[in-house]
Amino acid sequence: MSALVILLVVLGALVAVALAAGKTSKRRELARRQAELEPVKKLAQEDVTALGVELQELDLDMAGRELNPGANADYQRALDAYESSKLAADALSSPDEIRHVTEILEDGRYAMACVRARVEGRPLPTRRPPCFFDPRHGLSVTDVPWTPQGGIPRDVPACALDAERVRAGAEPDIRKVMVGSRRVPYWQGGRAYQPYAMGYFGAFGPLDWMFMGMLFSGGFEGIGEGIGAMGEGLGDMFGGIGDGIGNMFDGFDGFDF
Repeated sequence: MSALVILLVVLGALVAVALAAGKTSKRRELARRQAELEPVKKLAQEDVTALGVELQELDLDMAGRELNPGANADYQRALDAYESSKLAADALSSPDEIRHVTEILEDGRYAMACVRARVEGRPLPTRRPPCFFDPRHGLSVTDVPWTPQGGIPRDVPACALDAERVRAGAEPDIRKVMVGSRRVPYWQGGRAYQPYAMGYFGAFGPLDWMFMGMLFSGGFEGIGEGIGAMGEGLGDMFGGIGDGIGNMFDGFDGFDF
């Protein structure tokens, strides 16, 4: 066999091995994305369920009361937000899409607060961001100074109960998520949870830098895991190419070059 033929065989084998390694890498990436999506989707569905429970409580509170046109419109807006968020949560295909879900939930909770205000004859509530510690707590009522673990003091929006806890030196009721085998605050969950927070807080402009900083302060672990997985995939790919070359040349032991 001529050297040219052998070279062509080698090149063909290299291409075949590279294609196989590429498919393996794509499968790994799809598996990684699915693993990243599942906890975020579960989080979205839990938040939607929480809004549904709050709507049931509102329905009981409003039973027997006459709603004026404004209260009726806000009530319908809250109901529509629940249905829309439920559909959006079920249709999630990437963690980035959860931002749309939490934007709807934030609007639904504000609509509910407007219903209560109208029925009780109070002015409509100022549209503040949700409680930072757990957005399911609804509209914040004030900002409180708080220092995250390993961070610097900053003012964060809080609901009445969490504001009271912080002022008393107690732990606020924090929304936690699973990262591996650990439960951590959602802002330390890594980049997959960044859109979750931005949906709740992104509309409040000046707060963006704070929440981005919070999220990224706990997100390096997730980034490191992603880099590690990428390195592992590259190692497998080049390892497979090397094995393929070695096996191929083993077959040419009898030829004299």
